[in-house]
Amino acid sequence: MNDQPHLTTGAEAMLASFADAGMPAIFGVPGGGSSLDLIAAAKARGIAFVLARTENGAGIMASALAELTHKPVGLLTTRGPGVSNAANGMANAALERAPVILVADGFAARESRYVTHQLFDQAAMMAPVTRARGVGAAEAPRVLEAALGAPRGPGYLELAGDAARAPAAPAAPFTPPVLEAPSPGAIAEARRLLEAAQRPAIIIGLEATEPARAAATRRLVEALGCPALVTYKAKGVLPDAHPLFGGVFTGGEAEAPLLREADLIILAGADPVEFIGQPWRYAAPILDLACCAREMEYRKPELALIGAWEVAAAALAEDAPRRPWPEGRVAALRAAWLAALENAPGGNRGMAPSDIVRVTQDACRRLGADPRVSVDAGAHMFPATTFWQAERPGDLLISNGLATMGYALPAAIAAAWHDPVRGAVAFTGDGGLLMAIGELATAAAMGVNLTVVVFNDATLSLIDIKKDKRDLPDGALDWPMADFATVMRGLGGRAWHAADAAGLDAALAEALATPGPRLIDVRTDPSSYPAQIKALRG
Repeated sequence: MNDQPHLTTGAEAMLASFADAGMPAIFGVPGGGSSLDLIAAAKARGIAFVLARTENGAGIMASALAELTHKPVGLLTTRGPGVSNAANGMANAALERAPVILVADGFAARESRYVTHQLFDQAAMMAPVTRARGVGAAEAPRVLEAALGAPRGPGYLELAGDAARAPAAPAAPFTPPVLEAPSPGAIAEARRLLEAAQRPAIIIGLEATEPARAAATRRLVEALGCPALVTYKAKGVLPDAHPLFGGVFTGGEAEAPLLREADLIILAGADPVEFIGQPWRYAAPILDLACCAREMEYRKPELALIGAWEVAAAALAEDAPRRPWPEGRVAALRAAWLAALENAPGGNRGMAPSDIVRVTQDACRRLGADPRVSVDAGAHMFPATTFWQAERPGDLLISNGLATMGYALPAAIAAAWHDPVRGAVAFTGDGGLLMAIGELATAAAMGVNLTVVVFNDATLSLIDIKKDKRDLPDGALDWPMADFATVMRGLGGRAWHAADAAGLDAALAEALATPGPRLIDVRTDPSSYPAQIKALRG
């Protein structure tokens, strides 16, 4: 009989810190070294491990789950190519403000004397896209604290195989960082700005998606009675169907008619990483509600309330002066915004992109489905983010700061895994799906409640629009039409083809009644994209 007490190992100490921080899951592609010890320690702590097919896909899954849960989520890789393949996923987490913790296998001290195979400075490679880096289990609390600070972002930890199995001291208790509320004096100054304004408008951003901030933001909008726009990341904080919803803000031209009429612009958690690279268009003073001071300001605010700004928003909502716009004005501006972004009807080349979005949502509502939706980068993102109606924060997932292709499928897998009842719809272009196509096998193996809708036009449509009069070689921006339905069936899922609204509606009816992942390959007419992008960005 062995009476020796169990000694905590390095892997167990690291996972204890993750559990203290509320980590719900780890996604990854394991290798040797520390990977298996970390997966076993995660199981002992009740933290799920989800096997992906690519490190980039795993990183995007982790980022999406971190956004939905507001908790740190793990990303596990082997050393060398495991880390380098995760770089895009970590850049996505950095620019989407998601606390993803990459745990990579490291090199034992004895190996440093003779190993060159797969050896490079992994922490240095991750430095530009992480808040903090550390080696060993003892560093986990510090890296977690940095990742959960303001602004949130990813962290990097390295654990060699010998350290994962060696005895280790229990990790120091993890205490999440707490933001201080703005001062009463600052809140009083903000109240004076509101009192002086006659037509304020609010831009709601990614920081407002956390439950307390979302509630406080909505109360402020309704107390003022003024219009509010949302960034892509904040879709649903104010529902699209709300009478004060003014549209989507990107920093472009589509929302400019509304904001040009405002005499005070309130940024409610809108991070500059969400805005496209164009100069600020408006002369109205700005009241900035932000978790931290911005590294880059498009225009210096009249007043910035920094920290736990939801406290200020709630206080302002208590006695905010009513500032409604003239009767019918917000509705008219919203209607004009939608009209400017409307696609022409589909032609003989396939369905119009906006019709694909509408038919999909109409079918979901008719059949009682309530999925979250993820949207890939590419021209199809404009109709998807415009016409998909969101009701709650997290209803729409998108890579906006990085705008990486290959995002929609892994993000939707994470959303469907997180909430199997709601499930998810992935709106993806053919180019984006080709970049992440291995994750169809992940979806099939997991059996997730997922519908992939492919906007298939055999072209990099957004880049094709930008080519102007350049004489490019054949095949530079397009490729032969891919049969994604056949690929999906080969990987274990169900699939359909559609070329018109009736075909898509029928395919959705069958798909939504089918368990497990399914894919609908939709022939898409891209001809309306140029006018839509012109309307959005000017």
